[in-house]
Amino acid sequence: MKILVTGADGFIGSHLTEALVRNGHDVRAFVQYNSFSSWGWLDDCAQDVKGKFEVFPGDVRDPHGIKTAMQNCDAVLHLAALIAIPYSYHSPDTYIDTNIKGTLNVVQAARELGIGRVVHTSTSEVYGTARFVPITEDHPLQGQSPYSASKIGADQIALSFYMSFGTPVVVLRPFNTYGPRQSCRAVIPTIITQIANGKRQIKLGAVHPTRDFNYVSDTVAGFMAALASENGMGEVINIGSNFEISIGDTVSAIAEVMGVEIEILCDEQRLRPEMSEVERLWASNDKARELLGWQPRFGGRDGFRRGLSETVDWFIKASNLVKYKADIYNV
Repeated sequence: MKILVTGADGFIGSHLTEALVRNGHDVRAFVQYNSFSSWGWLDDCAQDVKGKFEVFPGDVRDPHGIKTAMQNCDAVLHLAALIAIPYSYHSPDTYIDTNIKGTLNVVQAARELGIGRVVHTSTSEVYGTARFVPITEDHPLQGQSPYSASKIGADQIALSFYMSFGTPVVVLRPFNTYGPRQSCRAVIPTIITQIANGKRQIKLGAVHPTRDFNYVSDTVAGFMAALASENGMGEVINIGSNFEISIGDTVSAIAEVMGVEIEILCDEQRLRPEMSEVERLWASNDKARELLGWQPRFGGRDGFRRGLSETVDWFIKASNLVKYKADIYNV
């Protein structure tokens, strides 16, 4: 198929672009326009896919640009979004424009162009602190940060086009993805890069919340399954490992993989406002298994350790580590 990937220059998007090319698809990678001609992580893509995809620089906030990029495509995998929660506290307007208006531009163009499938990317943050576990797709939505509120709005825009116009939308809701290329605004790269740079006192925010971590190849496999399956239209589908672990225990697991002993220091600037902290996330992945035939390869404690080992191996390479500013707090 001819597939447009928005946010192809990002962490998950670059891995997804590589996987699509390897699976024989004709890929158009929509990257955020900038004057440096940077394609984000696609500048460092694997050698076996380099030069085998088309790049379209643009901005999802521009309806004309996104519609132009979608022309002659069979499907759109929409990942482009602002995702950093701390940044959403002081610049929420940009999240509304990018996440909600950007999604509107995608589904509006898909409707007008007759695109065969739109896979819209949600986030586990829309659930807020779990009211019950494991979290199913029927869990209430709670906008505990401007970021999560913007993603709730984006999800509803996407689903409204399915309900109103029959636009073929699938909403994929990944839980906490980690792996090579992830930004240090996320906790696992924050821990690894501090240790890799010789720190033994690690600065973090709250360590008691729990998360459901997913290795990036599992998340990518979820997108591939949503693209290929005849099921899922008009549905919200969790992509999660069904394994819960605290941030504190995650720190211990990383320290064990890296063979070091560390001390955790609480850095006040890294703490979310009290009512904004998502205290617990733990995914039910039954629906993904039933509708898409998807299940995690890196599930459970053993799978998490394998994923961490692969992540650490990537980050500790000097050519990768140098790209990260581990000595500052990445908002």
